[in-house]
Amino acid sequence: MTDTPLRVLVAKPGLDGHDRGAKVVARALRDSGMEVIYTGLHQTPEQIVEAAIQEDADAVGLSVLSGAHMTLFAKVLELLEQRDASDIVVFGGGIIPDGDIPELERLGVAKVFTPGATTTEIVEWVRSSVARD
Repeated sequence: MTDTPLRVLVAKPGLDGHDRGAKVVARALRDSGMEVIYTGLHQTPEQIVEAAIQEDADAVGLSVLSGAHMTLFAKVLELLEQRDASDIVVFGGGIIPDGDIPELERLGVAKVFTPGATTTEIVEWVRSSVARD
């Protein structure tokens, strides 16, 4: 294992303008010693993937409250694959119905956190699940 901190890009894809949760998670990850890049609101999947590659991110955390989670997660995963960057772990959270989580996991989303997940739970999952070469 390397001594360099994990690099996590936190993004708000789509038109949803609510980013309090994303900022709380970004701060928790940062406070735990990870390097965090927060892309801000209204990011396209293309912008998110480009930023993840440019920033040499180990993981991308998507916060989706808009109801477009199936489309947005799928597009980010597709673009990472096209850019030969599917080693970047994609996880996320937001208002995502329990019934959609198995399909998101089938698409390649490593973990989905729903309302009520604690920042400690998220930090511990990222630390234990995002591998470094």
